[in-house]
Amino acid sequence: MTIVVLALLALATVAGLVYRARYGRLRAAGGDLPAGLLTPARDTVTLLHFSSATCAPCRQVRAVCADLAREFAGTRDAVRHVELDAEEHLDAVRDLGIWRLPTLLVVDRHGTIARRTVGVPDRASLRATVTEVLAA
Repeated sequence: MTIVVLALLALATVAGLVYRARYGRLRAAGGDLPAGLLTPARDTVTLLHFSSATCAPCRQVRAVCADLAREFAGTRDAVRHVELDAEEHLDAVRDLGIWRLPTLLVVDRHGTIARRTVGVPDRASLRATVTEVLAA
């Protein structure tokens, strides 16, 4: 019995560490957005944020994205932040494989998903990712 409890504790610890390591990390993604989800913005990178009214971390993602959009506002390259309620866009949520909120997609100028993350991204990492996508 003791061995089973220790094995379960070890498994839970490993699962928690994996979750923590992936939460908020921007990772490469691919694919296009579902048709009609967003109007094309050829000159901008779009931070597409899926959220819900009851999601506490969604407010943090909103703040990070809004700050970054303001930071790039006076430059040649524009960044826009679009927040969508996941409940109102269930077809898109299913098409994009979104299972948890907040989910943030970094969409390049051509409408291709360049990066995605679940959770609150680090400001510096998101800034570096946006700069990289703008340069591409």
